Amino acid sequence: MIFLLKWAISALSILVIAYLIPGVIVTGFWTALFLVVIFGLLNATIKPLLLLLTLPINILTLGLFSFVINAVIVMLASMLVGGFEIGGFFNAFLFSLILVIFQSLFEVLFRKNDTSRS
Repeated sequence: MIFLLKWAISALSILVIAYLIPGVIVTGFWTALFLVVIFGLLNATIKPLLLLLTLPINILTLGLFSFVINAVIVMLASMLVGGFEIGGFFNAFLFSLILVIFQSLFEVLFRKNDTSRS
């Protein structure tokens, strides 16, 4: 049940971010739900490979290059998902940055609720 709630909250956060950033278009809630799945698949398969290939520059930038990799993942998702459009690299960078912040906040909230049950 918590999985479905996290999935729906992630989709809602994608819709909110798309509303906030003028260069990002998400056509509907179902597109956002599908986009969450695609982000999960890309983060599980392609992101580790990109992190490994860019390890030297990631070390030199103290991990900040990971934000660029996140933007690349967002741009890849925009190529794969119809109904999701990004207006350029800066919009993808901003989208991924805000999405990471939203997901971190929700993760803290869910972790706080899990500890209160035990």
